[in-house]
Amino acid sequence: MAPVPIVSVVLPVCNARQTLPQALASIQFQTFREWELILIDDGSTNGCMAGFVALDDRIRVVQDGRNLGLAARLNQGIDLARGKYLARMDQDDVAYPSRLERQVEFLERNPDVDLAGTKAIVFRDEGRPVGLFPFRATHTEICAHPWNGFYLPHPTWMGRIDWFRRHRYTVPEVVRAEDQDLLLRAYDSSRFACVDEILFGYRKAPQSLGSLWPARINLARAQLRVHAAKGRWVYGVLGSMTPLLKSAADVLRSPFQMGGEPAGRWDRLSESEIGAWRRIWNSVSPGFND
Repeated sequence: MAPVPIVSVVLPVCNARQTLPQALASIQFQTFREWELILIDDGSTNGCMAGFVALDDRIRVVQDGRNLGLAARLNQGIDLARGKYLARMDQDDVAYPSRLERQVEFLERNPDVDLAGTKAIVFRDEGRPVGLFPFRATHTEICAHPWNGFYLPHPTWMGRIDWFRRHRYTVPEVVRAEDQDLLLRAYDSSRFACVDEILFGYRKAPQSLGSLWPARINLARAQLRVHAAKGRWVYGVLGSMTPLLKSAADVLRSPFQMGGEPAGRWDRLSESEIGAWRRIWNSVSPGFND
């Protein structure tokens, strides 16, 4: 077995034949070397893991042929993790080479922080950058309006393993809102932050108004359940209404939107930020032509 790592990267996989190689390459290119990657196959059926052999002994592959869902697999990764810190990673995203290094440094300098994200570029399947995920630096800013969600992009998370084991993911999962549900349950007894540096590429396909409904309905239910359980009835009512009001507002704005996607979702990127992203995309995507 490999030496005990500092960081355990948990990466659940399901039918990710096209995108998994990029995600894996971005972890293997990390400047910080004391990591393990827990690669958990959630019952893939398209052969994305067929013939996969981990040549790096820091990669642990978990396959049992079952489809348990994302939340259950994340909890499994939390249980298997050996590192001091746990990092989230999605099967279709790209970590910048210094991501783990910068987050470990940040958490070491800030022992009061339980969970840290990073700035993230949002990109499409072909690697085209479309903007910057909205940035909030401090716990106060991230949690300013808990009934309205938390600006802390989930695939960028790195946190202390004891925090993840204390809070875990809800099962049955809050489909497409499991990470927001976790933050909602934990924010008033935790400390969040976001590293002020772009360290991640977050793949987001264009979303129609209809595609946003399932996540928003599930988030509305979670808001009501969590706040009511803590006696915060006003927050519960606001939280249950806000995702639905957002959808109504999107419908009203829809004639002015491009491709049906809610307008103004992402912040603007500078030319230097776009250039840095293209270099990283090229490094994990042989043959990409920008």
